[in-house]
Amino acid sequence: MSIVSGRILVVDDEPQIHRFLTPALTAAGFEPLRAERGDAALRMVAANTPDLVLLDLGLPDMDGQDVLRRLRAFSAVPVIILSARDREAEKIAALDAGADDYVEKPFGLGELLARIRTALRHKGQQEPAGPELALDGLVITQQGAALNGEKLVLTKREHALLLLLARNHGRVLTHRQILTAIWGPAHAEDLAYLRVYIGQLRKKLGPDFSAKLKTEPGVGYRLEE
Repeated sequence: MSIVSGRILVVDDEPQIHRFLTPALTAAGFEPLRAERGDAALRMVAANTPDLVLLDLGLPDMDGQDVLRRLRAFSAVPVIILSARDREAEKIAALDAGADDYVEKPFGLGELLARIRTALRHKGQQEPAGPELALDGLVITQQGAALNGEKLVLTKREHALLLLLARNHGRVLTHRQILTAIWGPAHAEDLAYLRVYIGQLRKKLGPDFSAKLKTEPGVGYRLEE
């Protein structure tokens, strides 16, 4: 597998995390940058424009959620949360605030590197290259979708939901993010809508492709590559 290179800013006040990640990221072909406080991290993002940020939530000067919100005010850099906080509410808040992914401590290096590569690929695909989006045999246009050359019969909502998931493949989308994008802010809490449409979409995609549509319990959904 080819390695995607880039500058990775690690924001964590634990020295052991930097001792572990600095050589690991370097060996994987990345250039690691280091910050131990939220204010320093914000200055480094503004000055050094890293390709991705690994952000701990428990920082000495401000909460990582606050860092994320301030960061999103001026930068769209991919952010992966690294945190020992395993509560669903923390994950949902971070993802709703603009984080691209959430990895719990302790974490495996292989999984983290895979999440980094996915986030960087997603960053490179933010600007659509053309009218079509292709993913593992699935082709989506503004007019419709086809899987392995066969047209999918989708409702307008199903098409919009599939397009949203495909554009963000590899990234967890929270229930609120999906509901707001597809049904509007007034339906941000209507989980029943979403569950029904996800179920319909899985049936139409068939068992092989729908296996890529993963449920993140209590959080949302992720379309894997």
